[in-house]
Amino acid sequence: MNVSGTETTNSVSHFILVGFPSSPEMQLLYFGLFSVVYTLTLMGNAAIVCAVRWERRLHTPMYILLGNFSLLEICYVTTTVPNMLANFLSSSKSISFVSCFAQFYFFFSLGCDEGFFLCIMAFDRYLAICRPLHYPRIMTKQLYTGLAIFGWSCGFVLFLTPVVLISQLPYCGPNTINHFLCDPVPLMMLSCSEDTTTQFIYSTFNAVFVIGTFLFVLCSYALVIVAVLRMPSAAGKRKAFSTCASHVAVVILFFGSVMVMYVSPGSGRPVKMQKIVTLFYSVITPLCNPLIYSLRNKEMKTALRKIFGTAHGIHKM
Repeated sequence: MNVSGTETTNSVSHFILVGFPSSPEMQLLYFGLFSVVYTLTLMGNAAIVCAVRWERRLHTPMYILLGNFSLLEICYVTTTVPNMLANFLSSSKSISFVSCFAQFYFFFSLGCDEGFFLCIMAFDRYLAICRPLHYPRIMTKQLYTGLAIFGWSCGFVLFLTPVVLISQLPYCGPNTINHFLCDPVPLMMLSCSEDTTTQFIYSTFNAVFVIGTFLFVLCSYALVIVAVLRMPSAAGKRKAFSTCASHVAVVILFFGSVMVMYVSPGSGRPVKMQKIVTLFYSVITPLCNPLIYSLRNKEMKTALRKIFGTAHGIHKM
């Protein structure tokens, strides 16, 4: 029986997010574990945002960009974890059609923004280390403000096309997504008709974005490393390497897991492995980032101690 595209699209009103199937006891354990991880992620990233906001010595382009990146991480992790926590306690595990595509849009737009911010931060480090005399003249308040606005907005603009295309596919049959979030690959697999054009556009978009941003970051840090190795001062080398090491660690965490998942999407990988990899870049990486940036950065550690030490003193009074 043939059904029109409009009718088939409207026949699915909600999706079922399978998540991590297990016993009710394990679901409660998962709920407790991810609640702790989510709370720590919010606290860690919020601490960096507060430190950058309130400590005048951190009012430099590098730390302002880092503060924006931490705020972005808070938004990014909030697009998926609260819904995942609710599903651990729910028997239906359903999400409406509109909510599913809203989650898809915001999660991947913010993920795209993360990639752009990592590029911007790499560019900032390149200018600071490779062009130190010209850095204050080039990295003006107008430039880093413009770069921050670009980093926040670009993902939302670019991801409109994939979201609109995938949402317009006909959904008339099964509505069960074997994942803990509304991922575009299983969504496309649920469509009644195989739209190779949409799949091609989505795959091409991912490949160009991930490989392009990764190569930009890689080239920036390669030039930074060459410049650092040429430095005559051992203390200067240590400081530059210490700053860049934290940035590179975050880049590896983010791009490594994203490349595994989205540069060559397909059904070849086990579903369980897809969930674990997605969990890694959507939950674990935002948790690790504050630790990486604060533990390896003396100025950030000093600012955090100063701000939260003061807050603790006020609280005791």
